[in-house]
Amino acid sequence: MTFSEENYLKSIYHLTASLETEVSTNAIAEMMETKASSVTDMLKKLADKDLVNYKKYQGVSLTENGKLAAKMIVRKHRLWEVFLVEKLNFSWDEVHDIAEQLEHIKSEQLINRLDDFLGNPTEDPHGDPIPDANGRIVKIEKQLLAELSVHQVGVCVGVKDTSSEFLKYLDKQEIALGSKIEFLSKESFDLSVKIKVDGRELSISNKIASNLFVKLI
Repeated sequence: MTFSEENYLKSIYHLTASLETEVSTNAIAEMMETKASSVTDMLKKLADKDLVNYKKYQGVSLTENGKLAAKMIVRKHRLWEVFLVEKLNFSWDEVHDIAEQLEHIKSEQLINRLDDFLGNPTEDPHGDPIPDANGRIVKIEKQLLAELSVHQVGVCVGVKDTSSEFLKYLDKQEIALGSKIEFLSKESFDLSVKIKVDGRELSISNKIASNLFVKLI
């Protein structure tokens, strides 16, 4: 596969994972920041390779071959992110763009050795699950911080928004994976939330609370 074909597969995988349904060419075009006509051309190529199910004016889904191929791309991306953070001391807001380049390395042997070298991690630095060599994913129960009730307590296990700006904001507020968060109250006016993070009280916007995943404890 070309880099472009891999990027399309990964985008379709992420879209179908979040929507749990077929996706439109327009949704793919928006995610890929390209024209719908270009998406249509690519989908025909991917369909010819039995990687997607595509019919004009209908939704797009991945075939079993396409799902496995997409998971292997995601696997490489997230393993490289772990390597960059744990072994090269990059911060979690710096690694996405670099991993975007490294995910296209073809050597399966290299990736499997990287996986073993890192201790076979199941999550990347943002809390996203890492598929194993067979495409299996260990899922954890999690929910958005904004959905908690007063006095519920959870551990931060992931972020919905992985943009550099959001991750830098979390660093500034000293919120990271593993942080213990207690939900104290919610303002009815703007839905802003008061929380306690590792003993410190903070007020955060609904937007922030809607982009933090926690596991209840």
